[in-house]
Amino acid sequence: MAAAVALVGSWEGLRTVAYRDVVGIPTVCFGETRGVKMGDRYTVDECKAMLGDALVEFETGMRRCLKAPDAIPAKSYVAFLSLSYNIGTTAFCGSTVVRRANAGDIRGACDAISAWNRAGGRVVQGLVNRRAEERRICLEGVTL
Repeated sequence: MAAAVALVGSWEGLRTVAYRDVVGIPTVCFGETRGVKMGDRYTVDECKAMLGDALVEFETGMRRCLKAPDAIPAKSYVAFLSLSYNIGTTAFCGSTVVRRANAGDIRGACDAISAWNRAGGRVVQGLVNRRAEERRICLEGVTL
């Protein structure tokens, strides 16, 4: 879980006061959007706790849609969790990433991460960069 916290935290960044993300959704802390209202404020410690709790929740959802989550290489697993946190469990579970992983094609699943580079219907460079890093980490877990 520490690797997931580090990866997600580095890409989401920390903002203790609610702001609007690139598509206008109220967001706070490490990319939390659920129940956030403009004007919300949190301490750094509250944000860290929120991220830890959210990652546990997203991991639980992610594991439900993967046929053999414990067979996925650790680095690939962390990359999948980062993606799931960022796009949501429903989108993750319906993705090509999951279909390929469940078919035993972890390399193909890693490659499919790159498709998730849009927000509000447009390609966002920050997401392009994040997906490239997630894909790189994911592929590190795959044996050649």
